[in-house]
Amino acid sequence: MNPFTRNSDVITGDSGGAAPPASARSLMNSLIRTLIKLGILKENLDYHLVRASMVIIFLFFGYQKWWEYEAQVLIPYISNGPLIFWMYPAFGIRGASWFLGISEWLICTLLFSGF
Repeated sequence: MNPFTRNSDVITGDSGGAAPPASARSLMNSLIRTLIKLGILKENLDYHLVRASMVIIFLFFGYQKWWEYEAQVLIPYISNGPLIFWMYPAFGIRGASWFLGISEWLICTLLFSGF
């Protein structure tokens, strides 16, 4: 352990503290074995993590668009947006919010399915 940074040694894994309990270690080992069998840890782990985070973000942001509060908050952004200003005349305030929510859920579904 480095006394100046309080970090563990990356090479040896020595943190100067007690080892984790055997149950936690066996749980982690079984989780790692399962992820290796699924092929997630074999390659491109960073790709899978970024993709999963994008799916979660699009899912939550799309979910917010279904509520009246979010529709009211989006009014200045949609009415002054150069590419989406047409949505209020076409769909109305709630319809534009729903359209954005459906679009975000569609992107979430496409990312989740592998596109």
